[in-house]
Amino acid sequence: MNFDYPSNKEQKKTLKEQSMLICCKLYISESCNTAALDLIEQMASFDHKTIVVNKFKDAAYNRIGYTLVSRIVHGSSGEPDYISLRQIVLAMVEAAYQTINLEIHLGAHPRLGVVDHIVFHPLSQASLEEAAWLAKLVAADIANKLQGKALDTVRRELGYFQPNYKGSQWFGWPLPEVLPVQPDIGPSMVPQARGITIIGASRWVATYNVPVTTADVSLTRKIARIISARGGGLQSVQAIGLIHGEASTEIVCILLEPNLIGADQVQNQIEIIAAQEGLEVEKGYFTDFSPEMIVEKYWKLTSLD
Repeated sequence: MNFDYPSNKEQKKTLKEQSMLICCKLYISESCNTAALDLIEQMASFDHKTIVVNKFKDAAYNRIGYTLVSRIVHGSSGEPDYISLRQIVLAMVEAAYQTINLEIHLGAHPRLGVVDHIVFHPLSQASLEEAAWLAKLVAADIANKLQGKALDTVRRELGYFQPNYKGSQWFGWPLPEVLPVQPDIGPSMVPQARGITIIGASRWVATYNVPVTTADVSLTRKIARIISARGGGLQSVQAIGLIHGEASTEIVCILLEPNLIGADQVQNQIEIIAAQEGLEVEKGYFTDFSPEMIVEKYWKLTSLD
């Protein structure tokens, strides 16, 4: 693979320091269908400007997350050129729609669609406004975006957090054919084999999962409620307790401001509350790299290092 980057060391350093990078996290409701995942990943490989820097697959949740990064350049008109990342995201979405049927999907993680969530984050010199503009372009192409509200609010209105199978798992399409929330772009009638996709942009958000040594998911959900900001716990932390494999559970934590409330604080608080319930917890784990590591991996994979 050949890359058109400067050879001079100082020129490379300047390019890296001044570059605008956009990160896209693409969450797909599938982890077991190898043929489907192979096709989806093939769609991510046709343009060297956009790189998959991480893939997080979870069999228990039947869910996979891809982290893509692309360098955004400005054309002669001064407008940013999003075409590489935009085309690859759309190609991956189309491949997912062709190969995955939500009506027969079963997993222990909440979801609303085959392509459940697409979020864009600015990295390096990029701005949130640029990430948001790209999100709007992709949403218009997919014609499936719900707008104007925080992600957790939209999900709550659509029943995202309510299991519909055996009290702890999500099976098929759980909502009426006509959406109870009017989409900003796209029809209110939902193709049940695809579901819907929530698309947006935000500052960096981290996902940190903490295993809890109990099969009783009600206890795990209780701890999750206590530590979350919504339950009066840690500021800027969202949490949900989920079944994770046979006879095990974990607390999935969304750190909306990881520089304010980090994983160490979350881990410590969960351990304190779990001990009061007579439970032990394992060391948690991130589902993705830090922004700094993602930028570093991008430049290495594009051979600029």
